[in-house]
Amino acid sequence: MAQRPLKSHGRYDYSAITRRKDYDWPRGRRLAVYVGFNIEHFEFGAGHGACLGPKCPEPDVLNYSWRDYGNRVGVWRCLEVFDALKLPVGVLINTALYDYCPEVIEAFVKRGDELIGHGHTNAERQGEMSAEDERALLVACRDRIKKESATAPRGWLSPWISESPSTPDLLAETGYKYTLNWCHDDQPIKLDTKKGELWSIPYPQELNDIPMIVARQMDARDFADMIVDNFDEMRAQAKHQPLVMGIALHPYIVGQPYRLRHLRRALNHLAKANNVWFTTPGKIWEVVAK
Repeated sequence: MAQRPLKSHGRYDYSAITRRKDYDWPRGRRLAVYVGFNIEHFEFGAGHGACLGPKCPEPDVLNYSWRDYGNRVGVWRCLEVFDALKLPVGVLINTALYDYCPEVIEAFVKRGDELIGHGHTNAERQGEMSAEDERALLVACRDRIKKESATAPRGWLSPWISESPSTPDLLAETGYKYTLNWCHDDQPIKLDTKKGELWSIPYPQELNDIPMIVARQMDARDFADMIVDNFDEMRAQAKHQPLVMGIALHPYIVGQPYRLRHLRRALNHLAKANNVWFTTPGKIWEVVAK
């Protein structure tokens, strides 16, 4: 049987990480580290959402209220940790938060953190939308964040990392500069789009509390150890080339008291390190897009 080339996404070519141009992050740093803090709001009685226990018929009060704990309690506890360690944060926000708890977003704006588009609600997936609806979502989120917080988002993470075949093209067309949807590399990569420039900034699906703690049922202690181990290994690897390490967190998960204690321990280990650039995805984009 004749072999045929496999269908490709056409967004980037293969490139071995060991054969790339060398450069530094600001002030000669070699490892860039950022916290991607996902603050989300869900529709009551409908749509998608992570589950603590088996999903019940709607209204699924157990799982809805568990997620809402993040906005009422967890986010504020995590903020105390970020403040104590003076860590900047890339905040991935659902614009529905402006209607529900705008003071949460304002708290991060006051810190000078970066706001990143993350859909209107994580109760829906944009990959299930028509091209017209998806474009309208990107524009509406961009404009709402600019209106409410006085700065348009440069980055985007799709709710549930759900893309249509046109998502990168639509992101570039509607003015976004980078996407966090692709977890294929440890360095920023420029994506091919039909119109405009779009970068992929590494976003983790391993150092991510949803797949690790919820899906794989990992203990908070083990997740914290995982962050430390990943950081120590990447610091060693970064001696040879610049790398990006992201940590993806959700306040309804890591904001639970017994998990927060272990997260604090892990982040404290990172914050004590020398020659590391603690930053945001947008700052990383600024460097590579020059």
